[in-house]
Amino acid sequence: MGSDSDATIMSAAGEQLNEFGLKWEMTVASAHRSPARVLRLILDAHNRGVKVFIVGAGAAAHLAGVVAAHTTRPVIGVPIDSSALKGLDALLSTVQMPPGVPVATVAIGKPGAINAGVLAAQMISLGDVSLAARLVDYKGQLEEKVEAAAAKMKG
Repeated sequence: MGSDSDATIMSAAGEQLNEFGLKWEMTVASAHRSPARVLRLILDAHNRGVKVFIVGAGAAAHLAGVVAAHTTRPVIGVPIDSSALKGLDALLSTVQMPPGVPVATVAIGKPGAINAGVLAAQMISLGDVSLAARLVDYKGQLEEKVEAAAAKMKG
Protein backbone atom coordinates (compact mmCIF):
# COMPACT_ATOMS: atom_id res chain seq x y z
CA MET A 1 0.00 0.00 0.00
CA GLY A 2 1.10 3.54 -0.61
CA SER A 3 0.75 4.74 2.98
CA ASP A 4 0.38 3.22 6.43
CA SER A 5 -2.93 5.08 6.73
CA ASP A 6 -4.28 2.59 4.15
CA ALA A 7 -3.69 -0.38 6.47
CA THR A 8 -7.20 -0.42 7.94
CA ILE A 9 -8.72 -0.81 4.49
CA MET A 10 -6.09 -3.14 3.05
CA SER A 11 -6.22 -5.48 6.05
CA ALA A 12 -9.67 -6.53 4.78
CA ALA A 13 -7.91 -8.18 1.82
CA GLY A 14 -5.66 -10.02 4.24
CA GLU A 15 -8.65 -11.20 6.25
CA GLN A 16 -10.13 -12.72 3.10
CA LEU A 17 -6.85 -14.40 2.26
CA ASN A 18 -6.74 -15.80 5.81
CA GLU A 19 -10.23 -17.20 5.33
CA PHE A 20 -8.95 -19.21 2.37
CA GLY A 21 -5.81 -20.33 4.20
CA LEU A 22 -3.43 -18.29 2.06
CA LYS A 23 -0.20 -16.69 3.25
CA TRP A 24 0.25 -13.00 2.56
CA GLU A 25 2.38 -10.01 3.46
CA MET A 26 1.58 -6.33 3.78
CA THR A 27 3.96 -3.41 3.60
CA VAL A 28 4.19 0.26 2.68
CA ALA A 29 5.93 1.42 -0.49
CA SER A 30 5.18 4.60 -2.38
CA ALA A 31 5.41 4.95 -6.15
CA HIS A 32 6.39 8.59 -5.66
CA ARG A 33 8.18 8.74 -2.30
CA SER A 34 10.07 5.42 -2.34
CA PRO A 35 10.30 4.16 -5.94
CA ALA A 36 13.50 2.19 -5.29
CA ARG A 37 11.77 0.30 -2.45
CA VAL A 38 8.84 -0.50 -4.73
CA LEU A 39 11.18 -1.90 -7.36
CA ARG A 40 13.08 -4.03 -4.82
CA LEU A 41 9.84 -5.53 -3.53
CA ILE A 42 8.66 -6.35 -7.04
CA LEU A 43 11.95 -7.85 -8.20
CA ASP A 44 12.23 -10.02 -5.08
CA ALA A 45 8.60 -11.18 -5.24
CA HIS A 46 9.44 -14.55 -6.80
CA ASN A 47 11.86 -15.34 -3.97
CA ARG A 48 9.11 -14.57 -1.44
CA GLY A 49 6.56 -16.78 -3.22
CA VAL A 50 4.31 -13.93 -4.34
CA LYS A 51 1.70 -15.14 -6.85
CA VAL A 52 -0.57 -12.07 -6.99
CA PHE A 53 -0.05 -8.46 -5.98
CA ILE A 54 -2.90 -6.63 -4.25
CA VAL A 55 -1.98 -2.96 -4.31
CA GLY A 56 -3.87 -0.19 -2.55
CA ALA A 57 -3.28 3.51 -3.03
CA GLY A 58 -5.19 6.76 -2.83
CA ALA A 59 -5.02 10.14 -4.58
CA ALA A 60 -2.84 9.78 -7.69
CA ALA A 61 -2.75 5.98 -7.06
CA HIS A 62 0.10 5.15 -9.42
CA LEU A 63 1.42 2.31 -7.26
CA ALA A 64 -0.53 -0.53 -8.90
CA GLY A 65 0.53 0.67 -12.35
CA VAL A 66 4.17 0.83 -11.34
CA VAL A 67 3.95 -2.69 -9.95
CA ALA A 68 2.22 -3.93 -13.13
CA ALA A 69 4.93 -2.31 -15.27
CA HIS A 70 7.62 -4.42 -13.56
CA THR A 71 5.99 -7.84 -13.23
CA THR A 72 4.12 -10.48 -15.19
CA ARG A 73 2.25 -11.58 -12.07
CA PRO A 74 -1.38 -10.47 -11.76
CA VAL A 75 -1.90 -7.09 -10.11
CA ILE A 76 -5.15 -6.14 -8.40
CA GLY A 77 -5.57 -2.46 -7.63
CA VAL A 78 -7.62 -1.20 -4.70
CA PRO A 79 -8.43 2.52 -4.94
CA ILE A 80 -8.36 4.15 -1.50
CA ASP A 81 -10.70 7.00 -0.63
CA SER A 82 -8.05 9.19 0.99
CA SER A 83 -8.52 12.49 -0.82
CA ALA A 84 -11.07 15.26 -1.19
CA LEU A 85 -12.34 13.43 -4.28
CA LYS A 86 -13.44 10.44 -2.12
CA GLY A 87 -11.41 7.92 -4.10
CA LEU A 88 -12.64 8.82 -7.59
CA ASP A 89 -9.14 10.08 -8.46
CA ALA A 90 -7.63 6.83 -7.19
CA LEU A 91 -10.18 4.76 -9.10
CA LEU A 92 -9.45 6.50 -12.38
CA SER A 93 -5.67 6.37 -11.84
CA THR A 94 -5.85 2.66 -11.09
CA VAL A 95 -8.23 1.56 -13.83
CA GLN A 96 -6.88 3.67 -16.72
CA MET A 97 -3.84 1.62 -17.68
CA PRO A 98 -2.27 1.53 -21.13
CA PRO A 99 -2.72 -1.57 -23.30
CA GLY A 100 -0.40 -4.38 -22.25
CA VAL A 101 -0.07 -3.27 -18.61
CA PRO A 102 -3.27 -4.52 -16.97
CA VAL A 103 -4.35 -3.82 -13.42
CA ALA A 104 -7.52 -5.63 -12.34
CA THR A 105 -9.31 -2.86 -10.47
CA VAL A 106 -11.91 -3.39 -7.76
CA ALA A 107 -14.24 -1.03 -5.93
CA ILE A 108 -13.08 1.92 -3.85
CA GLY A 109 -12.23 1.26 -0.20
CA LYS A 110 -12.93 -1.71 2.05
CA PRO A 111 -15.45 -3.45 -0.25
CA GLY A 112 -12.80 -3.38 -2.96
CA ALA A 113 -10.15 -4.75 -0.61
CA ILE A 114 -12.45 -7.63 0.33
CA ASN A 115 -13.08 -8.37 -3.34
CA ALA A 116 -9.35 -8.13 -4.06
CA GLY A 117 -8.73 -10.88 -1.53
CA VAL A 118 -11.41 -13.08 -3.07
CA LEU A 119 -10.18 -12.36 -6.61
CA ALA A 120 -6.58 -13.19 -5.68
CA ALA A 121 -7.77 -16.48 -4.17
CA GLN A 122 -9.72 -17.24 -7.34
CA MET A 123 -6.62 -16.60 -9.46
CA ILE A 124 -4.46 -18.83 -7.28
CA SER A 125 -7.17 -21.52 -7.19
CA LEU A 126 -6.67 -22.18 -10.91
CA GLY A 127 -3.72 -24.34 -9.88
CA ASP A 128 -5.01 -25.50 -6.48
CA VAL A 129 -7.97 -27.90 -6.30
CA SER A 130 -8.26 -27.61 -2.52
CA LEU A 131 -8.45 -23.82 -2.67
CA ALA A 132 -11.02 -24.04 -5.45
CA ALA A 133 -13.18 -26.20 -3.17
CA ARG A 134 -12.86 -23.65 -0.34
CA LEU A 135 -14.03 -20.96 -2.74
CA VAL A 136 -17.08 -23.04 -3.66
CA ASP A 137 -17.87 -23.31 0.06
CA TYR A 138 -17.38 -19.55 0.46
CA LYS A 139 -19.82 -18.79 -2.37
CA GLY A 140 -22.29 -21.22 -0.79
CA GLN A 141 -22.04 -19.34 2.51
CA LEU A 142 -22.80 -16.08 0.71
CA GLU A 143 -25.91 -17.67 -0.78
CA GLU A 144 -27.00 -19.02 2.62
CA LYS A 145 -26.76 -15.52 4.13
CA VAL A 146 -29.03 -14.15 1.42
CA GLU A 147 -31.54 -16.97 1.90
CA ALA A 148 -31.55 -16.36 5.68
CA ALA A 149 -32.10 -12.64 5.16
CA ALA A 150 -34.96 -13.35 2.73
CA ALA A 151 -36.57 -15.79 5.17
CA LYS A 152 -36.33 -13.21 7.96
CA MET A 153 -38.15 -10.67 5.75
CA LYS A 154 -41.09 -13.06 5.27
CA GLY A 155 -41.57 -13.05 9.02
